[in-house]
Amino acid sequence: MVKILPEEFKTFSNYVFAISGIYLDGSKTYLLETRLDGLLKELGCSSFSELYYKVQSDGTKRLQEKVIDAVTTGETLFFRDSAPFDLLQHKVLPDLIDKRSKRTVGTLPIPIRVWSAGCSTGQEIYSIAIIMRELLGDPTRFDVRLLGTDISDAALARASYGTFNSFEIERGLSKDKLVKYFVQHNGGWKIRDEVRAMASFKKLNLMEQFNGIGKFDIIFCRNVAIYFTEQERGRLFKKIEGALETDGYLFIGSTESLTGIAPQFEAQRYVRSVFYRLKG
Repeated sequence: MVKILPEEFKTFSNYVFAISGIYLDGSKTYLLETRLDGLLKELGCSSFSELYYKVQSDGTKRLQEKVIDAVTTGETLFFRDSAPFDLLQHKVLPDLIDKRSKRTVGTLPIPIRVWSAGCSTGQEIYSIAIIMRELLGDPTRFDVRLLGTDISDAALARASYGTFNSFEIERGLSKDKLVKYFVQHNGGWKIRDEVRAMASFKKLNLMEQFNGIGKFDIIFCRNVAIYFTEQERGRLFKKIEGALETDGYLFIGSTESLTGIAPQFEAQRYVRSVFYRLKG
């Protein structure tokens, strides 16, 4: 594996930050080496300086996309950290349905909008979809729109196909949900069409403005902002504030906190989980 020199790391980390908002400090040299090793070999580069030159010289931006795909591909699984999904099923969705039913008395279907920011290969958004299928019952009573966004084209393509190998399926998905919501496909599994149809996917760099995505009742932005600087995290959650309904719900990662970063949000606890609401 090619080793990255200190000056090369500085150049590449600045580049990655500029195109994705991901901040790589000096402890991430090995991460960058391992994540980009495949691209180095693919392009026949003997150094990171040579790779950087080729990426910068590529007018098609395809190599830039490959860098983004390599660096941003993260750990994900179905129903990751089960507490937020329990909270969604037993607290947030029932409360939201009650509020929306009162707001739209006599009017069907009841709109529900959910956004998974940094959706990766789709496990989170499909976990949300499964919970909604379990909870909502008659789908004609609700107009459900689920949006998954990510900066990686490769991740979004996989999420959109809704196909997963056996290893991915076994991580977090129970047998009963597998049988109920997936079908076997090319040696792996594919989400059933009626669940797949609940979600749409869009490329979005969270460093940029959220143009044209609308407002949401529930936003999941879990384990994404941990890669940003504190200043960029503040900017991100300011934009998320604008995308969240005033009575909406925000989920972040279990090890994350908005204290000192986004004072417009207040934490609320239910059983063993924390979610955030905009201050009234």
